[in-house]
Amino acid sequence: MITTVLVANRGEIACRIFRTCRELGIRTVAVHSDADASALHTRVADAAVRLPGATPAETYLRADLIVRAALASGADAVHPGYGFLSENADFARAVRGAGLVWIGPPPAAIEAMASKTRAKELLGIAPLREVTETDLPVLVKAAAGGGGRGMRVVRRLADLDAELTAARAEALGAFGDDEVFVEPYVEDGRHVEVQILADTHGTVWALGTRDCSLQRRHQKVIEEAPAPGLSEALAQELCALAVRAARAVSYVGAGTVEFLVADGRAHFLEMNTRLQVEHPVTEAVFGVDLVAEQIRVAEGHALEAEPPPARGHAVEARLYAEDPSRDWAPQTGTLHRLDVPDGIRLDTGYTDGDDIGVHYDPMLAKAVAHAPTRAEAVRRLAGALERATVHGPATNRDLLVRSLRHKEFTTARMDTGFYGRHLQELTEPAPDPHAPLAAALADAAGRGRFGAWRNVPSQPQTKRYLMAGEEHEVHYRHTREGLTAEGVRVVHARADEVVLDVDGVRRKFAVARYGDQVHVNATRLTALPRFPDATAQHAPGSLLAPMPGTVVRVAEQLAEGATVTAGQPLIWLEAMKMQHQISAPADGTLTALHAKPGQQVEPGLLLAVVQPT
Repeated sequence: MITTVLVANRGEIACRIFRTCRELGIRTVAVHSDADASALHTRVADAAVRLPGATPAETYLRADLIVRAALASGADAVHPGYGFLSENADFARAVRGAGLVWIGPPPAAIEAMASKTRAKELLGIAPLREVTETDLPVLVKAAAGGGGRGMRVVRRLADLDAELTAARAEALGAFGDDEVFVEPYVEDGRHVEVQILADTHGTVWALGTRDCSLQRRHQKVIEEAPAPGLSEALAQELCALAVRAARAVSYVGAGTVEFLVADGRAHFLEMNTRLQVEHPVTEAVFGVDLVAEQIRVAEGHALEAEPPPARGHAVEARLYAEDPSRDWAPQTGTLHRLDVPDGIRLDTGYTDGDDIGVHYDPMLAKAVAHAPTRAEAVRRLAGALERATVHGPATNRDLLVRSLRHKEFTTARMDTGFYGRHLQELTEPAPDPHAPLAAALADAAGRGRFGAWRNVPSQPQTKRYLMAGEEHEVHYRHTREGLTAEGVRVVHARADEVVLDVDGVRRKFAVARYGDQVHVNATRLTALPRFPDATAQHAPGSLLAPMPGTVVRVAEQLAEGATVTAGQPLIWLEAMKMQHQISAPADGTLTALHAKPGQQVEPGLLLAVVQPT
């Protein structure tokens, strides 16, 4: 019987596994990099062990250190979570070799399926060897791992070599394996997968389908179970194929078989030999705890002959600290507050006041809604996200709400090209026009009458805010009757709440301020100084770091004085385990180049200047 579990992972998934362990009466051990020394997963575990490493990302890839930590802490089992070493057969062997229980599939099954090239060969599907113009578009994929890392769509043969190089570098950094392969790219298919669970007694469950078609950078954003709109025959075919794949490698534990569905046909993508990020939607529909089942299977217990019946529909949305309108640029800073309404499951690795750093995936949390029907589940999740309190860096929260309410999604006609078609309309700013005034009134109320004293009472008070990239100037007055503003009636104003009567409609604004950052309901503002700083401007053509990160590459033979063309890739940054490309904004001459490989940069740092022709 397992008594103590070490989770060889971090963040949300470590916290989620610890929750089940506590419910089962199992002690827990966390491991952490120096960057994660005070992270939530280290605080909720019964014990925590520091893992020394060259970089924070590499720390969780050190199998030897993790096994040593398990033995030192008295753990008798290891759960890998997802990502990092979760699909590394050598790690599984090392855990077993140390006399510990491995809460995962046999190393041989991991080896057979963790490499996408070998998995396809096992099922009789061969990747492309020589790519020609007639093969385009193609997809470059990392042979190991997942999460969209090491994946590139190539539409021009001339781009293939560069994309192969970039994919190898990203795969090596994320999974410690730079093997990539090329396969045909199916445009606008649906990403459908099947959750499986197998025991050591020959029983394999297929726990229904999931649709994960809404993706950015080949990484899932919104997932649901069951996959809507599939014929009964196709759903049964997918489940049968998943069970066949599991049996082919004598699979044990939880896993997922992924397909691309197009024109009513299923194309095998890969088998993930681990727990998936989106597993909560399956848990909600089938009423099971997949982590608990993983532990029971690892202890040798048998599954029931048939899985429990499915009930209702579940939808999950991944909340990321990123700006979808700026090429999904990851965001960093303090997460001041994160809260969702009751009735919604929230899986997170953060708590109020935690810092969001540059070293790991920018996912803050997963919000999950379950209801008797799909329409109810979608509406419930959209409403909960809209009312959620998310104070801190910019997030994709508004994008999630709009996506869930988009007609293509509500009618289940979405596919993997959804954001390629609709991103611009889904990220069009729609800030509340009264938010700046509410912020100013709350600030004035918090300071009090004398804190806002003016010796020229006829002149209004003025405040400036940045909202959705635009400056807004608002005016108000202190009078004997209290705070007033033109065009609205101020019902009351406090430092944390303002109520305005706008054309006869009373509206409430919750206000929270953290330094110069102000949150008014779901609108994020930046308080600006009264007088602009003229020295803060940059010359036209300046390329600024859009996020904190590391310069991993500068285009070959790029030097000051070089002629560049609009859209030409110049600099590559790595942040949160993803590479981000910075391109020339126009045809012109490179008049300055400050970026150097290995350089750590902060947002707004000048990297280069392109003088337009």
